[in-house]
Amino acid sequence: MNKTIRRASVFTLLLVLALLVRATWVQFYEGRALADDKDNRRNAIALYSEPLGDIVVGGEAVTGSARTTGGDLRYKRTYTDGELYAAVTGYSSQVYGATQLEGVYQDLLDGTDTRLNNVLDTVTGGRADPGDVITTVDPGVQRAAYEALGDKKGAAVAVDPETGRILAVVSTPSYDPGALATGDTSAWQELQKDSDKPLTNRALRQPLPPGSTFKLVVAAAALEEGLYSSVDERTVSPDPYELEQSDRTLTNENPSAPCEDASIRTALQYSCNNVFGKMAVDLGQDKVRAMAEKFGFNDTEQDVPVRAYPSVYPKDMDEAQTALSGIGQFDVTATPLQIAMVSAAIANGGELVSPHMVSRITDSDGDVLEDYDDNASTERIVSSSTAEQLRSAMETVVEEGTGTNARVSGATVGGKTGTAQRGENNSKAPYAWFTSYGKSDTTGKQVAVAVVVEQSDAARSEVSGNGLAAPVAKAVMEAALDD
Repeated sequence: MNKTIRRASVFTLLLVLALLVRATWVQFYEGRALADDKDNRRNAIALYSEPLGDIVVGGEAVTGSARTTGGDLRYKRTYTDGELYAAVTGYSSQVYGATQLEGVYQDLLDGTDTRLNNVLDTVTGGRADPGDVITTVDPGVQRAAYEALGDKKGAAVAVDPETGRILAVVSTPSYDPGALATGDTSAWQELQKDSDKPLTNRALRQPLPPGSTFKLVVAAAALEEGLYSSVDERTVSPDPYELEQSDRTLTNENPSAPCEDASIRTALQYSCNNVFGKMAVDLGQDKVRAMAEKFGFNDTEQDVPVRAYPSVYPKDMDEAQTALSGIGQFDVTATPLQIAMVSAAIANGGELVSPHMVSRITDSDGDVLEDYDDNASTERIVSSSTAEQLRSAMETVVEEGTGTNARVSGATVGGKTGTAQRGENNSKAPYAWFTSYGKSDTTGKQVAVAVVVEQSDAARSEVSGNGLAAPVAKAVMEAALDD
């Protein structure tokens, strides 16, 4: 063999070896990454080759699967009352992926969860029959919240204080998940361009300044820390309250309200800013933050099981900022879920049962794979005495104070209004909040509710927690407490 042929042979052998090394690398090291790539069409083909499992509300499936008439994807996701339940189900799209419960339980719903495998599936590596997600959502409560919010931009959450079961999760404006099932680009683009952001789950994933609803947290801290012995003890609260290190003063919406040195009961009844601003300063930001965190603020892993955005109580504030934080302003933010948790803990004697909107997950035969109702954890937030006093004061708010629009016939209702400033120098219409609990006088059934209205057709002067949010909370409580 001459030299030229020998060199060519060696070079060719090296090329073959390089190809073998590369093929081995791709097969054994990059194969999984390629298989999991979002642009790998085979994943969508496999996912939608068979009907998916269902999400169940009130014993009825609100999702389904329909056979397609063309293309390489055999099935598409369908939804019953899609706009009503969008904040619960999310969407499962052939193009845009999956969100909310559709995303959290995608493996269960498509049959790839290993817990679904029987012996034959394990041996053959076949895809198991899909499982179902059984929610805690009450269809009557969900519809009541959705219809009460109507064309307002806002959200509502309802929780059973004794069990932690989430009875309603509503975000408006909503959208139809079915419009995204097949990857309709026009529907997707329209939703993306909508300035009202209908794809945003406002109930769980949009923290906003909670305004005066946060005063419940400050009041809880004051009672627990012994700053005041009862909700009827007079406080040391000048009106107006001049903020240290600032040229601002804390005044009150109603200048004739008896807020000077008012008790916690009176201060909640009239929503006195001077009292709770001064109270936050007297306690100090660390004690207020500690109480807020007991209720769930600053929790970056709040899963229900959808991951909720953290509600925030800030750090490193000066005295003026601490005072503003005491009335739910400055950099304090909260989701409706978080504010509902505050009322739920107070209603439940000071104990917070972990909120969850999935009761259990099952296999295709209905056998339970995991029961979230039985596994819900309970944590004491405040003493039973503090909770009892706060309930009494919240009931005064509804009976005689700023929350009269939340009264429910045949039920004991406690609540707290909130009107949170918005925009530079309060230049935009404020957010209207209301949080409450209701207990049936005949059955003892309970519910805790939080409502926020971001925007409505009401004139700025008419925007208030009692005017806009309390009627929504009333409708939700009536539905939840209905015998």
